[in-house]
Amino acid sequence: MSVTAITTTVAEQPDERAGMLRVGVVGAGFIAGVHARSARTAQARLVGVVASSPERAAGAAETIGAERGYADLDAMLAAAELDVLHVCTPNSLHLEAVVAAAAAGVHVICEKPLATTAQDAATMVAVAAEAGVVGAVPFVYRFHPMVRELRARVRAGAAGNIASLHGSYLQDWLSRPEDDSWRLQADSGGALRAFGDIGSHWCDLLEYVADDRIARLSARTAAVVHRPDATTDDDVATVSFETASGRLGVLVISQVAAGRKNRLTLEISGTEASFAFDQENPELLWVGGRDGSRLLQRDPATLSPDAARLSHLPAGHAQGYQDCFNAFVADSYAASRGQQPAGLPTFEDGLRAATLAETVLASVSDNGAWTEVAR
Repeated sequence: MSVTAITTTVAEQPDERAGMLRVGVVGAGFIAGVHARSARTAQARLVGVVASSPERAAGAAETIGAERGYADLDAMLAAAELDVLHVCTPNSLHLEAVVAAAAAGVHVICEKPLATTAQDAATMVAVAAEAGVVGAVPFVYRFHPMVRELRARVRAGAAGNIASLHGSYLQDWLSRPEDDSWRLQADSGGALRAFGDIGSHWCDLLEYVADDRIARLSARTAAVVHRPDATTDDDVATVSFETASGRLGVLVISQVAAGRKNRLTLEISGTEASFAFDQENPELLWVGGRDGSRLLQRDPATLSPDAARLSHLPAGHAQGYQDCFNAFVADSYAASRGQQPAGLPTFEDGLRAATLAETVLASVSDNGAWTEVAR
């Protein structure tokens, strides 16, 4: 197989770039650009990109600022001497890319959901472990400083006895029949669309913040918008659950909620205090008590150490999604250098999300029956 590069967009500067991580991207959609911006922020060298065709790879190299576009992943792995590969393809193509990167000794950041089945996710965990490479999954909402602050307060017992766990993840980008995406096809996105795509984020955030795992659940899905060519039909999902410690919770997922662009909310209600985080207003954490409630603003001078570590700007200077992604990528790169950054979501977390998705699917198939989550 030829390893000839398709195009060169950035002049070689070997002396100036000595010691920089060499990273590549496979995939050329929106999320590939997010990964590329984070790679540049982390001062990595973006040496190559692979897309669905050589022509698209050449265009993607110019768009995301990569040095070269490659004809395929094998060519880039053979020629580019990568340290880290960012996998930004449709879900069904993740396994092949991860296996190839691990075989080449390359660390991997793979988009979520990690795989379309728990079996494939388990294979990714195994091949990364066998190769001794880092496998990270961008559950990036963990990297909002106010999420870390929420976690610190819950772990310190500030909520008292936790009475309930609840929230939602609402979007509207598929609310019309003409809206289209590869995610609507089960062979590329997986059997569950709405829950598999964004429910995975919410469940990861819940389990990370509450330090408690969903043990059993009852789920229902609904098809709201008629899509003649789609092979997935879950526009909306509802999940009732019980955690390993016996806490009860409820989740609503929708990708057809008009006006909601990316509203992930998580509320932990306790006997002493309740806390709520809203991803569309990430600078604030709602803190409620019997005698009143208040909004806690992100301020590195007053936050817990882990939250302050991720708070790169002074209070009042808003941080958002790209900042979370930048922090996630920086921690992933640190892990590739042998460090152990706190809270980095790994392939094991991706496997956990795939296991939860399969449990939801099993419950839906059994008319919402309570179903145990495999450990």
